[in-house]
Amino acid sequence: MFARFAFPPNDLGHCGPPGSEQLLASGAAVRADAAGDAAGDPEVRARVPQFDGAWPYLQLLAATAGLGDVLAAEVVSAYWLGGELLDAVDPVALRATVKRGFRGQPGVAERLADTPDALTAGAGASHGFHVFVVYPWVGLLGPGSDVPRSVLDSCRVRWGTVESVGDEKARVVSRPLTWDGTSLGLGAERAETCRWTRGRHAFVRELKPGHQVALHWDWICDRLDDPSVAELTDRTQRQLTSTNAWLAQRSHPT
Repeated sequence: MFARFAFPPNDLGHCGPPGSEQLLASGAAVRADAAGDAAGDPEVRARVPQFDGAWPYLQLLAATAGLGDVLAAEVVSAYWLGGELLDAVDPVALRATVKRGFRGQPGVAERLADTPDALTAGAGASHGFHVFVVYPWVGLLGPGSDVPRSVLDSCRVRWGTVESVGDEKARVVSRPLTWDGTSLGLGAERAETCRWTRGRHAFVRELKPGHQVALHWDWICDRLDDPSVAELTDRTQRQLTSTNAWLAQRSHPT
């Protein structure tokens, strides 16, 4: 699962070590093998700590759950898609993890300081939290360019419903991230084109119209059931509430 969601930004050169094809092959192989491999691909396991944006959260989640395996399914799923494990993370521990691992990122200290613990804990130690709190683009939102919103929209894990399927790309209906100059939100559904396969590798086998899927950057990374869509939607809304609180503070400091 980690390979599937980490591949798109790794392939674009945004995070992780070179060699994204290893993630593509591993993520696709795991989906294709009905028997599965609980241990996962050892080469991918060796690469995961080099994803310095995700690794501290995975460590925190595993420690919170009392799990010795940082790549346990419960941990990886919580990080990318949400889950009850996120609610068990102590906000103080989350803040400490972020300060220790990402203090060099522009604006991180200010965003943490200006957001109450209750809101910090909303999305939890998740990829969404990293995108909207640690990732520097949130601090660049303003009237001059749509680039920050577009990057944030691509980088967050989002949900959608497949409308049509082509040889390598599919049309997916999803709700885009919106920015009105004051706050972030989710807009009306619209169709976007996403890649679902490259060569013989696909993260979702036999993709069909009507499938609910998880999107990361321009890739379809997994199928989702109704509870998973509801969970991801809820975590995203909570994170946007938290981020909008910081944006309001930025605009009207006390």
